[in-house]
Amino acid sequence: MEPTPALGPNAWIWIIFIGFTLISWLVSHQLKSRFQKYSKIPTANGMTGRDVAEKILRDNGITGVKIGSVSGMLTDHYNPINKTINLSHDVYYGNSIAAAAVAAHETGHALQHATGYSMLRLRSALVPAVEFASHWVQWILLAGIILVNSFPGLLLTGIALFAIMTLFSFITLPVEINASHRALAWLRNSGITDYETQGYAFDALKWAAYTYVVAALSSLATLLYYIMIFLNRRE
Repeated sequence: MEPTPALGPNAWIWIIFIGFTLISWLVSHQLKSRFQKYSKIPTANGMTGRDVAEKILRDNGITGVKIGSVSGMLTDHYNPINKTINLSHDVYYGNSIAAAAVAAHETGHALQHATGYSMLRLRSALVPAVEFASHWVQWILLAGIILVNSFPGLLLTGIALFAIMTLFSFITLPVEINASHRALAWLRNSGITDYETQGYAFDALKWAAYTYVVAALSSLATLLYYIMIFLNRRE
């Protein structure tokens, strides 16, 4: 009986890609499911997401930050350039535990900005480089793979650009986790959540954090794939 041939590196890479795609879908599905579930549980005092964001800013003496509503589901984000907390419609107007948790999390980024949180400063400093890399990396990598034997430096340039994007993904992790910690602490201390609903808020933000973890690991796996192509060419 002949031994089963071992899987080559390319096969493993495809297995990892498929695995991360499946995990990403599962995490996204769970996040939406949790948000819908906790959107049905009202806050004890009836505060909406906008109310929560406003109160956190007041409690921390932060001024000059605007709060607005944006379209879409789970499109909430903080923009440090114009200092705006952008909440999706269901979060902005919703008075649920899910809305309060998401609003508190995004306001946590405003607190990071106001206090000069180091990882947020580093992340913001990388934004111009990431914007440049994301615009060109796809075409440079494609050309680099096609011309890998003739112009290996082209692929190496693409790898360097993709590495910047991967680094950005990993720096995003502590920024998001810290914002969630700030949000959960404030929700508990302010009485917005109690013993039971604090767990709901934690669960919702936990699944949101998982999306960033999966994205970072997926980016790292892709980066290693391109590096392997470059190294195999040199053998």
